[in-house]
Amino acid sequence: MMLSDAKVLTVSELSEYLRVHRSTIYRLLKKGQLPGFKIGSDWRFNVEAIDQWRMQQGAAQLEELRQSGN
Repeated sequence: MMLSDAKVLTVSELSEYLRVHRSTIYRLLKKGQLPGFKIGSDWRFNVEAIDQWRMQQGAAQLEELRQSGN
């Protein structure tokens, strides 16, 4: 894999990608449950790491996140 192939998302882009509210992203980050990294004060997410995380979480848990107070 070349460096230019690595897709990195912002919090807003990730919330659209996962179809959850941005506050859900921040809540997961605070709990240390979401794979991300910081550049300065901004969070960034590698799509491959997120996809792997999604597979581990399973569809049911993601659906539960969507329904829980977003």
